[in-house]
Amino acid sequence: MSNYDVAIIGGGIVGVATAMRISERYPGRSIAIVEKEDRLAQHQTGRNSGVIHAGVYYKPGTMKSLFCRAGVDATMQFCDKHAIPYDQCGKMIVATEPDDLPRMAALYERSKENGLNLERLDAKELKRREPRITGLGALFSPTTGIVDFGLVARTMGKEVECHGGDIFKGLEVKAIGEDASGITVEAGDRTIRARHLIVCAGMMADRLARMCHLDLDFQLVPFRGEYFRLGPDKNDIVNHLIYPVPDPALPFLGVHLTRMIGGYVTVGPNAVLAFAREGYRFGDVNLKDLIEIVGYTGFRKLARNHLKLGMQEMANSLSKKRYLALCQKYCPELTVDDFHPYRPGIRAQAVMKDGSIEHDFIIRTTARTIHVCNAPSPAATSALPIANHVVDQAEKQFHWK
Repeated sequence: MSNYDVAIIGGGIVGVATAMRISERYPGRSIAIVEKEDRLAQHQTGRNSGVIHAGVYYKPGTMKSLFCRAGVDATMQFCDKHAIPYDQCGKMIVATEPDDLPRMAALYERSKENGLNLERLDAKELKRREPRITGLGALFSPTTGIVDFGLVARTMGKEVECHGGDIFKGLEVKAIGEDASGITVEAGDRTIRARHLIVCAGMMADRLARMCHLDLDFQLVPFRGEYFRLGPDKNDIVNHLIYPVPDPALPFLGVHLTRMIGGYVTVGPNAVLAFAREGYRFGDVNLKDLIEIVGYTGFRKLARNHLKLGMQEMANSLSKKRYLALCQKYCPELTVDDFHPYRPGIRAQAVMKDGSIEHDFIIRTTARTIHVCNAPSPAATSALPIANHVVDQAEKQFHWK
């Protein structure tokens, strides 16, 4: 049995950022990260758009709003310190039809409440800055950037190891036991004993919370985001990131053109229900996961409320032409031949029992554990502020000195 002061389950960017912050604030404290894959950042961290979000969309005063805004500078400072390349290229949120204009105006007001300085562009100015993009107008976010979050997370992991922390890979957690003196984690063929536990397990966060006997009013539902990569002849198609105006009732930002830190451009993601928690391909089905999803009352309510949208997303997933049509609203020159395969991702989205989608991060606790239960986008941008918040909470809850 291995003994530690703190165990952290989850080797995504939130987990390793939290471990790094603990090791910095408490240099003598022993830390173990437990990750079920053979490398860090293999799921949501390593399969997202790589966007350093400015915090435009999020309700003022929420954790997402506060942490995302703080996360922009924190992420870039970390990258500067460790020579990780990033590009603060800015983002255009483009209105393509009249119904988008009032939504765009509301988004502009929200951005002001969030302390951001967005620029409003008319169609002529949009075309001047983005000659190959078509729209009725746009909002320009100058602080949005791009980075390889997988590289960021692995660099944080090296920092943890430099401070004396251990990272155990390839160990899937089977059981968690909590008693008056500490926590026991059964993972793979190892038993890890710790005084305290922090869980940052992404798509599996609710299952691990239930292992700790937390009574949850939500369940995580997997939504697959499918991407395409444009060919090399389209590497210069845009100067900024190009996003549509999103539906404010949903947490998804729509299919967008994203300049990637590698110099190429991707298109995506959509948001289609996955039939497995780690179902990265359309044909991936996990019977246990699927039964859990359809058996959950909150999901069935969500599905009834958004049946039309769900069917549209499924159709877009099955048809490149339908997917293309979403992009041609703002970039009409694209064709199906421009779309090349690219890695998909999974968004772990908390759905409440009443069928509503929880837009903010969720953090729950027991006497000796803290669980980051809902951390979808912009969690990568927000990872360092989330880590600071979790460590602050641990100091109070666990009486760390």
